[in-house]
Amino acid sequence: MRGPVPAADIGFTLPHEHTAIALWHIPNRWDYWELSRDEEIAAAELARFRAAGGSSLVDLTLPGVGRDPARLAGLSEQTGLHIVMGAGWYRGAYYPAEALIDRRSVDDLASELIREATDGVAETGIKPGIIGEVGTDKPWVSALEERVHRAVARAARQTGLAITTHSVMSPVGLDQLRLFEEEGMDPSRVVIGHADSYPSLDYYLEIVGRGANLEFDFLGMSFTPMERHGEGRIVELLCELLARGHADRVLLSQDVCHNGQLTRYGGHGYTYLQETFLPRVRDAGASDSEIEQITVGNPRRILAR
Repeated sequence: MRGPVPAADIGFTLPHEHTAIALWHIPNRWDYWELSRDEEIAAAELARFRAAGGSSLVDLTLPGVGRDPARLAGLSEQTGLHIVMGAGWYRGAYYPAEALIDRRSVDDLASELIREATDGVAETGIKPGIIGEVGTDKPWVSALEERVHRAVARAARQTGLAITTHSVMSPVGLDQLRLFEEEGMDPSRVVIGHADSYPSLDYYLEIVGRGANLEFDFLGMSFTPMERHGEGRIVELLCELLARGHADRVLLSQDVCHNGQLTRYGGHGYTYLQETFLPRVRDAGASDSEIEQITVGNPRRILAR
């Protein structure tokens, strides 16, 4: 948010987070899923992450659900964190009407993202550092979502930005990856997100086997029974990936996107990885060098242009 940063300056990174987002405003959704825009609370929560050794945080809130470049720049200044902003359009139900996704060509959509990466967002001059999170509402890619996926791939190829996706409770990440590959995208610049919501070793091995990255980023969530009780299985799957030599293809994050996840309201905040999950992974046999690769080396590679 404060300009280019040498890759070597990027340390422990949360690659899939939000500092404010509203998801309950679409028709027929009444569950009040929101991370409020309170600046004082956000700054305090991020300061805790910084104090725990955090260096960087990627905020993937997009237009239509609350992206605010100036706000992110202010939080970066207040906390000393490197905050990276995303670009693109989230998923079908949340495409902002003014984006006119259904009326524009793939190339026209791509050109908007290229302009942001080159000149900055609107008059702010602030540039995104990654494309995403872009994804699907369901276990398939809709026609409109395909248009967005192809557009972000074309923009990523031209700008050098990586892509990170929203892909939940199904193997739809493979369909996303196929579209990116058809557009000539280098799979090593693609992160298939929310992989821990679909705990399948075969799914994970196909993603990394095609050269892409997968991200466990629901860590510390407790909204569903699987999230509350399934983390042991995720630790096992992660350790299996490490044993097979795939430490260079895994990223970890927490996807803070609800007030209930903040420490202010009894949640884990942004420090669950440092305080709880990574000690469990170490106890399960992961080495310090593997954890360094996952939490520093891999985000550094993805964010470098």
